[in-house]
Amino acid sequence: METSLRLRGGGGLRIHAKEKLPLGYNSLLQAHAELDTTAAQGGGPAPSYLALFLRHFYPRLSANVGVGVQLHNGDELAYTLRGKKAIPFTSNGLLGINLKGRLLANKEFKPRNRTGAVELAWTILDLRKGQDVRLKVGYEMYYKVPYFQLRENNWTLNAYMDGKWDVRFDM
Repeated sequence: METSLRLRGGGGLRIHAKEKLPLGYNSLLQAHAELDTTAAQGGGPAPSYLALFLRHFYPRLSANVGVGVQLHNGDELAYTLRGKKAIPFTSNGLLGINLKGRLLANKEFKPRNRTGAVELAWTILDLRKGQDVRLKVGYEMYYKVPYFQLRENNWTLNAYMDGKWDVRFDM
């Protein structure tokens, strides 16, 4: 199980867990749960996010797609469709462009929210001994917000040009 601590600007600390269960060749079932330490129901923290996705990977295309369901802050159930395509500039894939998209739909399958982004990603292996760094500069197309990501081994910093930010520590 993958566990992380996440802190968002203007928000509290969240504890996130993710489990990936292989289903077959290039397919997996992915479950997420998140506990918001600031949201109290009945005197204690309550799950703020629950999700279950079926994902399939296409290694020859450097792409993946996923479908699933999610429940966020006790709202109504939402269906999710997402995809990602990597376009490498180098033969080792350490520099390239990622195209990402996601659609959330309500119980009647009516679109509720869309996101789409294009990002330039650069991975630097062994910047220092044992230190891998990934830099991403992207643009979220639906909300028209540029963003930046810096990842160093277990730490990730995301900064958005609309003033939002978040930090994640993978345990």
